[in-house]
Amino acid sequence: MSNNLLSQRVLRMAESETLKMSQMARELKAKGHEVINLSIGEPDFDTPDAIKQVAKDALDAGFTKYTPVPGIPELREAISKKLKEENNLDYKASQIVVSNGAKQTLANIFLSILDEEDEVIVLAPYWVSYSEIIKLAEGKTILLKAGIESDFKVSAEEIEKAITPKTKALLFSSPCNPTGSVYLESELKAIAQVISKHPGILIVADEIYEYINFTGKHVSIGSFPEVKDQTVTVNGFSKGYAMTGWRLGYMGGPQWLSDACNKVQGQITSGANSFSQKAATFALQTKLPETEVMKEAFLKRRDMVLQLLQEIPGVKVNLPLGAFYIFPDISAYFGKKSDTMEINNANDFCDYILQEAFVAVVSGAAFGADECFRISYAASEAELKEAVARMAKVLAKLK
Repeated sequence: MSNNLLSQRVLRMAESETLKMSQMARELKAKGHEVINLSIGEPDFDTPDAIKQVAKDALDAGFTKYTPVPGIPELREAISKKLKEENNLDYKASQIVVSNGAKQTLANIFLSILDEEDEVIVLAPYWVSYSEIIKLAEGKTILLKAGIESDFKVSAEEIEKAITPKTKALLFSSPCNPTGSVYLESELKAIAQVISKHPGILIVADEIYEYINFTGKHVSIGSFPEVKDQTVTVNGFSKGYAMTGWRLGYMGGPQWLSDACNKVQGQITSGANSFSQKAATFALQTKLPETEVMKEAFLKRRDMVLQLLQEIPGVKVNLPLGAFYIFPDISAYFGKKSDTMEINNANDFCDYILQEAFVAVVSGAAFGADECFRISYAASEAELKEAVARMAKVLAKLK
């Protein structure tokens, strides 16, 4: 059937580059190549056994029915308590909405607040789906980009200059996907002071990598009193608890926004998976050593991969303070050629690495930074060493 039936909304939407690269890696692997896939943002650890057991028990107890749209009461209470104790965020259970992943949470928010041509300031490099979700909600993305020299962090002054009468929201992640950058307390304070002068702007703070933070202290921008009522905090279970396939995210925000997101979700998916919510409640209420073990493993891998990358001529890196990504600047390779292709941008660079080294990474173009590429170090130390060695070998062939 002709694609004439497709809406302009879908035709304008880009495919997820991270998922696309993972698919290409799987196809090469199916052809017999030994592909190392460093393109996906997924912990390589299994979900802790204690969490899995709670889900199994819930299944055996028959907890398999529809749940309330915004989440089961005990999970919303547990999230409310967690946000209060760990983040200094005072959200009642009624202000919490549990969704099918943090991605749905973001979609709920922007479908709730955006009208056509409303502007959202997005701090770049940014997670690949931000701009497409905003576009789906008929909003307009205003990118503010920072480079490696400033650790990929945008200043409060730059944000203030970008605000217009059409600005509806500010969106960013910290720790950041794709850069691993972490906005420090002083930097968040400065941003909060700017936004507090504009009561019609909502801060959307994506904190999904909260537990993979190497600074020793995670700070939520919503904890600053001046923007408390202007902030919605987005989080979930996928990264910190290795629960990616469980599809559970959540938000805490002003009651008017929580009510709107509840309304949107009620018409699209209704409540999230029942027994997953039981397991998530347990995860929040229990001190799980696996969370700290994962963070320590990621830190060790980060340091190892950084050292190996620094030995490759033309690859520029900074020190990411969270998440499990490194975002090298490889613009020094632009204009260089192999026997088969010329490297003109990050897309070419990543294609070359995949085809010649059988290592899958993601072009920075997908994240608003065409001079960089993203490596996920959520892989074994052996795989990471081999991947960087392969990359160094094929890059040495470029002239």
